[in-house]
Amino acid sequence: MEIIIRQERIEEYNKTEDVIMNAFLNEEYSDQKEHLLVSRIRKSDAFIPELSLVAVDQNNEIIGHILLSKITIVNDDNIANSLALAPVCVSPAHQKKGIGSKLINDALKLAKVLGHHSVIVLGHQDYYPKFGFKQANLWNIRAPFEVPAEIFMALELSENSLENVQGVVQYSKPFWSKFDS
Repeated sequence: MEIIIRQERIEEYNKTEDVIMNAFLNEEYSDQKEHLLVSRIRKSDAFIPELSLVAVDQNNEIIGHILLSKITIVNDDNIANSLALAPVCVSPAHQKKGIGSKLINDALKLAKVLGHHSVIVLGHQDYYPKFGFKQANLWNIRAPFEVPAEIFMALELSENSLENVQGVVQYSKPFWSKFDS
């Protein structure tokens, strides 16, 4: 099966959200609201359209999605820009075929080309290290909430880009909106 990774189009937003909702429907560590998070991010200043990517099959059907959005890492008066990888998904019928990995690799490469320097992810400790992610606490980067260190990770898109960065990750407002409802 040939898979193409490309930028999501505005007219595909509803279809993409359906794919996201279905992908997380039976996930144990999900609130099943990831599609609403994506919708909120798209309407915020944190949204980077070029980093909202879809995987499409040979029938031009959307079967996966990844989103990287703006966040900051704050330490007193020092603020570093970064990206959050959240969410990434593949429709259940197409999982375990490398599509998620292709989405992640393509998104990370594109983020680097666009001049971004780092990415933060809250994710599976055995999955994300294969893309180069390491525990964020190696740089003294912390989550704004309690989370096991092994699942809160960072990636330098350019060498030593996190060398002088430390502090608490500040997610954009769309990430917190789900707690308001």
